[in-house]
Amino acid sequence: MKYMLRTLVSVSLLLSVALSSHAAVILQYHHVSDSTPASTSISPKQFEVHLQYLKDNNFKVVPLSELIEGIKNQQALPDKSVAITFDDAYIDVLTQAKPILDKFAFPYTIYVNPGIIARNEKNDASHYLSWIQLKALSDEGVIIANHGYEHDSMARITEGLTQTQWLSKQTELLLKAEAVIKENTGQSWRYYAYPYGEYDVAIQAWAKENDFVAFSQQSGAIDLSTDLTSVPRFPASKPYDKISGLRDKLNSLAFNIRLEGEQAETIFKHKEAKSINFVIETGDFYKSALNCYISGLGKQKITWNDDKSFSINFSKDLPVGRVRANCTAASISKPGRYYWYSKPWFILKDDGSWYHL
Repeated sequence: MKYMLRTLVSVSLLLSVALSSHAAVILQYHHVSDSTPASTSISPKQFEVHLQYLKDNNFKVVPLSELIEGIKNQQALPDKSVAITFDDAYIDVLTQAKPILDKFAFPYTIYVNPGIIARNEKNDASHYLSWIQLKALSDEGVIIANHGYEHDSMARITEGLTQTQWLSKQTELLLKAEAVIKENTGQSWRYYAYPYGEYDVAIQAWAKENDFVAFSQQSGAIDLSTDLTSVPRFPASKPYDKISGLRDKLNSLAFNIRLEGEQAETIFKHKEAKSINFVIETGDFYKSALNCYISGLGKQKITWNDDKSFSINFSKDLPVGRVRANCTAASISKPGRYYWYSKPWFILKDDGSWYHL
């Protein structure tokens, strides 16, 4: 009897590790072009290299909806599945990216700003897709999703408004955008990509209250434990477009890490945040193999508080701007693959004003 119980426990633990190791990755692109700003672009040639790598290495490129609905319904995600997304609905997604995507028969998602489309639709030299073009893509199965009516950062509250007033205004715009998308494409997924990737805890709660799945821009894989108010995506444009770096990201596993209370906040004044404490729920790695890097600061010293939590006392003040902590650790059960977690901060200037976009 004791042997049977031990066997059942062992099988249960193995199944738990197996399910938690079923990870997916969402890639984020903007422009596919040789003539657009480098920081938001990938060349058509390198974009094809990405897709060829996915095909050659047996990744399952699936519609974004397959991953998100799987998480909602707690149905195990196909391991090594990938969703491809584009922010801002630039015209080169149609002229440059689509022919390459069609060659591989890969599905994809485009996040749109209806207000920007409306202002540019009659401009023959527009850099943005029109509703006619988006409807044609929609009819072919492309997911058209919400990037806000305009491209307003959710975190940068208009002077003179309280956060409650600001969120009320943004609710109207978010729902307006969703209605316009449905009117023009027939789609309404209630998927929302935070403009500039900027958000805080209150905005996450706002997205949930409005029944939207919200997507961020920090790195990381996803699995059934992923928070649907800040779904991570790996930026895959320059300077992150090299296969040498993309390879590890595509093979990454979701790191089940929690932040509690103030630790979950993302917006601080310069010199205000001094440390962070992570609560960890994944045991499939060796503590000595855990490494955390913070943009502008480099590798950080990790202090284990107990078996389930560790802290970082920042080696220097977090720099003003968008800052990320990336924590990775090699998987024991899946050799050659790494757990990957990213924590974003948006660090204001000393006087509390925002950095430039």
